[in-house]
Amino acid sequence: MTAFLSVTLFPLLMIIAGTGDALSMRIPNWLTLLIALLFIPMALLTGMPWSLIGIHLGVGFGLFVVGFALFALGLFGGGDSKLLAAAGLWLGWADLMPFLVMTAFAGGVLALCVGIWSAINVSSEIKDGSIFKHLGSIKPNVPYGYAFAIGAILAFPQSWWMPMAQV
Repeated sequence: MTAFLSVTLFPLLMIIAGTGDALSMRIPNWLTLLIALLFIPMALLTGMPWSLIGIHLGVGFGLFVVGFALFALGLFGGGDSKLLAAAGLWLGWADLMPFLVMTAFAGGVLALCVGIWSAINVSSEIKDGSIFKHLGSIKPNVPYGYAFAIGAILAFPQSWWMPMAQV
């Protein structure tokens, strides 16, 4: 049962967070906190070494600082920043780069799709044909929690947790 939970709990919660963000543009604090807090008992139940737990905690804290800076610069939402840190706890240092690369790629594709959708909606609303003066007013909101979920799920199979499924 522990092995099953160790490989399904995190992806399931990330899917819930990404879907919620896509539908409402919000990632609830309780969900991000749940993802973060469940890391410790799952790490202990699966026998993760203390040194590795410390590394995962350091990665989570580092991503929290980076996410806070991106939030302060207006590049991320607050929920996105917290979800980034919570995902970092589960993925750790070894899977940080694959997670960030896959998240950036998924976020780029998502931003492109949202931008195109917004441009289509604006152009259909313009009656006088002067689309160029309205293009500057397009400021689409990108549900980046969805990209975090995709990046985490794609990076997760290479993580420390997957060998636990074979135990």
